[in-house]
Amino acid sequence: MSIEVQIQRKLNTFELNIDFKSDSKRIGILGASGCGKSMTLKSIAGIEPPESGLIKIEGKTVYDSENKVNLKPQKRNIGYLFQNYALFPTMTVEKNIAAGLKGKKQENAKRVREMIEKFQLTGLEKRFPSELSGGQQQRVALARIMAYKPDVILLDEPFSALDMYLKDRLQQELLELLNDYEGTVIMVSHSRDEVYRFSEEVLIIDQGQIVTAGETKELFRNPQRKEAARLTGCKNFSRAIYVDEHTAELTDWGITLHTVKRKIPKGIQHIGYRAHEFIPIWGECGKNQIPFVLESKAALPFEDNYYIKPANAEADPSVISWFVQRENQEKIRENGMPDALELAEEEVLFLE
Repeated sequence: MSIEVQIQRKLNTFELNIDFKSDSKRIGILGASGCGKSMTLKSIAGIEPPESGLIKIEGKTVYDSENKVNLKPQKRNIGYLFQNYALFPTMTVEKNIAAGLKGKKQENAKRVREMIEKFQLTGLEKRFPSELSGGQQQRVALARIMAYKPDVILLDEPFSALDMYLKDRLQQELLELLNDYEGTVIMVSHSRDEVYRFSEEVLIIDQGQIVTAGETKELFRNPQRKEAARLTGCKNFSRAIYVDEHTAELTDWGITLHTVKRKIPKGIQHIGYRAHEFIPIWGECGKNQIPFVLESKAALPFEDNYYIKPANAEADPSVISWFVQRENQEKIRENGMPDALELAEEEVLFLE
């Protein structure tokens, strides 16, 4: 399967300008609320056409502003799973599933039976959406989409309204239900965990632009840009001044970074460091270590979060987040607060 999207559209405070081509089966679009993620999906589906651009699905042009092509949503063979599932409230489960089918009555009934079995909805055929749990509603909505065999399925923040337990369970269920689907699935989310779990390839969007894109695990490991690092969960950043390929001044933290195994790229503007990766140091401060002053602490069920300020930095340095999981909590109880936090060379993110 392949999809090609080049679209432009003026929104309230910025311009949506999306350009990507992919052969991946599972694509994630990650970005903060209001960055243009849902508008991108609606443009692909034909619900909100862009002002200009080109959209191709499996080599078939569904939108081309230059040649005045703009297929109606029902002609694009795209399944769209909305945040609230958009089930018809006055229709039963079986009628909701049949809603998009255009075949003969007998063929449609057979297809609906197949979907009810596949999506484990047996016994719920005559129920209305209001009589179903959130998980059952999701399965009905997905069964309705899969019944007409779309080329592409678009998932628009499908878990945003759910509590953590239900969200985790339904994410796993959705992955299993989509296992044997051969088409392309694109999911938009502001949750890095959802995107990481779901997608082979990820596009990171900020203010209507693709900041960076690539294979999901690699991009999380090396986001390359500050905004991409922030959206993948990095909490800590310092401006960085390149000195040589093994030295950089981290001006916001008041220390010099020295590397041995890794070369520092010349175009570095910032470094990022994830909150769980600091190494606590007791005693005299050494290389790549930040002496600090504790600002505050939040004790959470499974970790302690410390918010600290670098002791060597400028008059009002930025707060650093240090998240301590159980294995290090015992050391702190025994030894007291450490004197410094060390940066592990392999965990430093070099950012443009």
